[in-house]
Parts: sequence; C-alpha cells; structure tokens
Amino acid sequence: MTVINDDIQVMEASEAHTVYSQIICDEMEASAKVRGTGIAKRSPEYISKKMEEGKAVIALTKNGTWVGFCYIETWEGEYVANSGLIVSPDYRKTGVAKAIKQKIFNLSRRKYPEAKIFGLTTGLAVMKINSDLGYEPVTYNELTQDEAFWAGCKSCVNYDILMAKERKNCICTAMLYDPKEHAPIEKIKEEFQENAHIFERFMKIKKFRFLKGLFDKGKFSDKNARSIAKVLMSLV
Repeated sequence: MTVINDDIQVMEASEAHTVYSQIICDEMEASAKVRGTGIAKRSPEYISKKMEEGKAVIALTKNGTWVGFCYIETWEGEYVANSGLIVSPDYRKTGVAKAIKQKIFNLSRRKYPEAKIFGLTTGLAVMKINSDLGYEPVTYNELTQDEAFWAGCKSCVNYDILMAKERKNCICTAMLYDPKEHAPIEKIKEEFQENAHIFERFMKIKKFRFLKGLFDKGKFSDKNARSIAKVLMSLV
C-alpha cells in the first residue's frame, strides 16, 4: 500500500472495493466528455470483475472516499495494457495518478513478467508518467493486433479517424514497455541492491582512511580532532 499526503492510500483492489464500480464508470464517462476525447466505456460489472480477479489498483482516502482507479487487460498472452486510469476531479494534480500508474505497473510486471506493457493516451501528464516508467513512443503496428482490443475504441469519438487510417495511427500516442529491452538494466539494479552492503562498507573504509590520514598529519584543531576521532571510531 502507498500512502500519499498521510490521507490517500493506493492499493491493489479486491472484491471488497466493488462498491465503487459505478462511481468509477460514471467518472470515466464524464471525464471523456470534458476532455472531448474518447475512452473505452466499461460497465460496472466489468470493473468489478477486474477487482475480483486482482487486476486493478484503487486509491481511497482513509475515510473511504474514492480517489482514483486503473486496471489491467491482457491480449494474446503477450501484451498487457494498464487501462482506464481515472482520478476524481477533487484529487487531481496531487500525485495520485503517478502513484496509481506506478502501482499498476508493478502489479503488471509481477503478474506478467514477460509481457509487453502498452498504452494509448492523449494526455501529456500520462505520457510523462509512462516515460518515467520506461515506456517509449511506438507505432501502432507494434501494439497488439487483437480485434477485441481495437473493438474497445468503438466508443471513442475519434474511432472514425482510427479506421480511416487503417489503425496505423490516430489522435492517441502509443507507448510501449518491452521487458526484454530493460532486462539488462533491471539485472544490474538487482545485483546492486543485493551487494549494496559491500559498497557501503567500501565507502566507509575509504572515508576512514582519508580522515585518518588527515588526523595523523595534525590537520585538525584540538577541538575538531576530538570530533573526528569519534567519526573514525564509528567507521571501524
């Protein structure tokens, strides 16, 4: 669980959170109308199913007020989409969207470690968050070609544009995270974390030798020498 501003909690959704399904669907539709862009419509039953399957993340205040939501969809066994990101208007620009995206990204990586994670978005803020997570802009032909996925665009106001361009591009920007391309970097991170204690010890030894050299040469006043002596003892 992630806590934001000591009040908002971002967590993996479960069956207990299905009571929020209707308000989530209503806000998705309202948000799409305000932005004048499309978003695939989902029923409360569909959202509830995602929660029950452990394929969603929800943000709530400590008193139970709904704040935000996002869910996972899978395609062809090779692609994963973090879809339906939505934040209540009262809690936008608070860092909630970024926290939700990070949480759903981590959940996707844990559940589907070999899958490519992709998304379609028109929002600059979401693009920035995706970029920070390691997504890169790609062409539409690098996304899943599953007809079920593209059928979800039918409720979008830009669907005619998409079809007129033969699904090669549209108003949305396509972004993709390919785990194979990030594997070397992630391996290095894992190895560094496993051996962090060795690095810390190495730095302590270097600091000890440096300070001891100055101490032995009498580079400090008597007052500072006592303080340096205590530092040296802490590094042993």
